[in-house]
Amino acid sequence: MTQEAAAQQVRAPFVLRGRTVVPGVVEGEALVSHETISGWGGIDPATGTIIERRHELHGVCFTGKILVFPGAKGSSGWSGFFQTTRLLGTAPIGMIFTVTTTKAALGAVVTRVPALTDLDQDPVAMIRTGDRLCLDATAGLVHVTPPPVSYTQLT
Repeated sequence: MTQEAAAQQVRAPFVLRGRTVVPGVVEGEALVSHETISGWGGIDPATGTIIERRHELHGVCFTGKILVFPGAKGSSGWSGFFQTTRLLGTAPIGMIFTVTTTKAALGAVVTRVPALTDLDQDPVAMIRTGDRLCLDATAGLVHVTPPPVSYTQLT
């Protein structure tokens, strides 16, 4: 990668504002899905892994990450599967979603993790997997810090 190309990839920290679904504050790594997530049949609650075969994150674990996604799809069992991840200790530590549905909102509530929706910019487009997030759902803020560019990326 050229230095010019690497310099164009460097992003500055920024803040997004949204509406609280579940209050609380958490810091962690973002896991971004550009596709909606199915709870029933789409995740393995025992491992916190997305198992939906055609999903872009098939085989990826969300445990201990802040899950950034467009919203929920599928049946009303969605929230029950995410509650099971909480009970088994495999849940994401926070949620940020763009489309508010009863499934996604109830899923965040029963998972008991800080959650935001209705952000001032599309979080799926703005946040990247690996970004460091400080999700202050009580205040309705997400502080996004992109990872630093290493010297090897510049050479």
